[in-house]
Amino acid sequence: MTSKVDNFDRAILSILQKDNTTPLRLVAEQVHLSTASVQRRIKRMEESGVIKKNSAIVSPEKVGNIITIIVEVHVVHAHASYMKDMKKIFSGPEIQQCYYVTGEADFMLILTVSDMAEYEAISSRLFYNNENVKWFRTIVVIDRVKATMDTPLPTLSPS
Repeated sequence: MTSKVDNFDRAILSILQKDNTTPLRLVAEQVHLSTASVQRRIKRMEESGVIKKNSAIVSPEKVGNIITIIVEVHVVHAHASYMKDMKKIFSGPEIQQCYYVTGEADFMLILTVSDMAEYEAISSRLFYNNENVKWFRTIVVIDRVKATMDTPLPTLSPS
């Protein structure tokens, strides 16, 4: 099911990306629609997959994950069946984000860990003991300058 996203939807999405607990009444006031209309639009966008999920953004440091690590992974076999397996392996709960990418690397992973011993255990399980990992490079983040999952929502030009 595909969904056309108009400027009202974009305005609603912009508000919800900042705080999805904003009361519908306030969203409606800000986008100049009725509360019922906003509710219908949100429901439609959820059903069509425009809104994939409602969740809380947790500060890694506040829950003990003080180290952010980016891992560049190069695989031995890039055949579709191997890549399907790798995508499944890299979708585990210890991986915050996983991207299947073009260029020299095959995957870029983002993890948050409490210490390097935790990362060593993860890397042993996911990389060293994986016959399809040719090699991987670990990048330790010094400072998280910006981290967001917001999608830019430019306003559509009137047709």
